[in-house]
Amino acid sequence: MDLIQTNLLTPMVLAFVLGGIGARVGSDLKLPDAFYATLSIYLVFAIGLKGGVALSESSLSEIATPSLGVLLLGGLTPLWCFAILRRCGRFGVPDAAAIAAHYGSISIVTFIAGISYLDTLGVSYEGFLPAFAALLEIPGILVALVLAQRGMDGGRGLGEGIRETLTGRSILLLAGGLVIGLLSGPAGLDKVSPFFVDPFQGALTLFLLEMGRVAAGRLEDLRQSGAFLLAFAIIVPVLQGLLGVVVGAATGLSAGGSFALGLLSASGSYIAAPAAVRLAIPSANPSLYLTPVLAITFPFNLTVGIPLFYGFAQWWVQ
Repeated sequence: MDLIQTNLLTPMVLAFVLGGIGARVGSDLKLPDAFYATLSIYLVFAIGLKGGVALSESSLSEIATPSLGVLLLGGLTPLWCFAILRRCGRFGVPDAAAIAAHYGSISIVTFIAGISYLDTLGVSYEGFLPAFAALLEIPGILVALVLAQRGMDGGRGLGEGIRETLTGRSILLLAGGLVIGLLSGPAGLDKVSPFFVDPFQGALTLFLLEMGRVAAGRLEDLRQSGAFLLAFAIIVPVLQGLLGVVVGAATGLSAGGSFALGLLSASGSYIAAPAAVRLAIPSANPSLYLTPVLAITFPFNLTVGIPLFYGFAQWWVQ
């Protein structure tokens, strides 16, 4: 309960709640679209840049085994999500694959909130963890798109979906930031830290203010999702988060690093995956694959999942 209270009383989470309240009471609270897009670019690029600097100071032996564990998670998560949705939820192939793509992928904003939580507690973690975000996001979406192609006639749009995944803004900014940080190193980061390091927490707070408004706006769509999908949106991320912690610990990550991997595994995409799915699986229902991720899984992870996975990581690793 202390961990939950610590997480709930951070400016980031409270701003998310404020945005949700504003949406529910009909307030005109809304960040300008251009500013919201700018904040998302800033946050993803900043986390990639800092991760790249950490990679420049890490040896191959430090990241090799954890990277294999991450790739395994990224490939298997959409497979078991797809199987659960098909056999237990009785979803058709397009909808099951689309939902699996979103839960096989990751939420970089949830990850950033988790890292900020560790910083608040003063807990150390591996600096190269942002690289794992890309390692999880790409296979998570691609495997789901292949599942959709195998289950539907023709599979038209698969190539476009893969291209959208690899060249989408989130992956490009994260991977590009990693490369720039890797090449420029700590000296390069020092030159831009007044912009990319010091204001980071404030930018995240404003971003989550808008995310709270967006998430609250999807609540009306929950009626169309059904009880099974609502349960799926909480139970499966919790299981994936606990598994991610176990995999992180098994591959040599610290308690903080295992927590971050667990949080990544538990999160669902609402930026990269929707763009890829829209192209590759146009027959899938957006209310089924987007609403649970944004209206249920994201708020749950932000408020309950972060302290839950952190507490489990502390218990499991130590």
